[in-house]
Amino acid sequence: MKLQPVTPFEPVITEQLPVGDSWIAQIKWDGVRMLSYYDGVSAELINRRGNRRTLQYPELTDITAYCKASSVILDGEIIALNSGKPSFHEVMRRDSLRKEAAIRAAKDQIQVMYMVFDILYCNGKWTLDQPLSSRQLLLAEMLLPHPNVQLVPSYQNPAELLSAARTNGLEGILCKDISSTYTPGGKDKRWLKRKIISDVNAVAGGVTFRDGRVNAFLLGLYDEDGRLHYIGHAGSGRFNVEEWRKVTAEALDLATTESMPFTTLPPRYSGALWIKPQLVFKVHFLEWNSSGTLRQPVIQASVHIPAQECRFKGQKN
Repeated sequence: MKLQPVTPFEPVITEQLPVGDSWIAQIKWDGVRMLSYYDGVSAELINRRGNRRTLQYPELTDITAYCKASSVILDGEIIALNSGKPSFHEVMRRDSLRKEAAIRAAKDQIQVMYMVFDILYCNGKWTLDQPLSSRQLLLAEMLLPHPNVQLVPSYQNPAELLSAARTNGLEGILCKDISSTYTPGGKDKRWLKRKIISDVNAVAGGVTFRDGRVNAFLLGLYDEDGRLHYIGHAGSGRFNVEEWRKVTAEALDLATTESMPFTTLPPRYSGALWIKPQLVFKVHFLEWNSSGTLRQPVIQASVHIPAQECRFKGQKN
């Protein structure tokens, strides 16, 4: 049977950690959510938006090498490490590749790990209605040792895991009700995420230059009426020379002589080039200022999503 893509179940942001024996905690990986499908004949890797990424990760396409099920759907996160910590920038360098030669070269340069935390289908049967506790036992039974695949460990004390994640500079943790079933496309409080590092997907409406090359972006989010509000001015310490050259060319192609795209003139607009709002970036920041801008925003990576998805809704909680 050809397996159809599943929209993954999503957690809800929380500030208050749950307590009680019905909860487990897992590390929140700073990577790319990925479901892997094997129908007994062919394999596919498909991200949370339903986009195929099978070509981008050739080391993960032989699902029989890391799962002994005759057919299966696994849910997890693909990560790439930098200095021992997950780096969204590094994994996006893999995820954004389209040419086979570049993918082959990057396979050795940027090694990835598939962190698997759930199993939705196994040996011809759906497991969606089973409690998480049962799915985890089944997942542990089905996974095989593999250099690029790991079972995500679960912990009984969310507060201790959050403290460890903070000490190690990780993004945060997830807390899951062990009785929870898996609802495709769902998002509710049976799964919670507690962030240490806040992030947002924002679109660039302008750029500034240094020595003829883009060095920072003027970022914005859309409101419910489709108006673009300025939220901050950010650069990236993660981009290499080639990546800065690439975004400079993209920005120049998007340069516009039309009016400034933001609702109000940004405070740091001197020397800025206004561009059509199409370049989207994942941005880490400390908190929201009372002025509606981000405190200490830093660009992590380019993100290939429509600019109109960069909205205020849900961003400040």
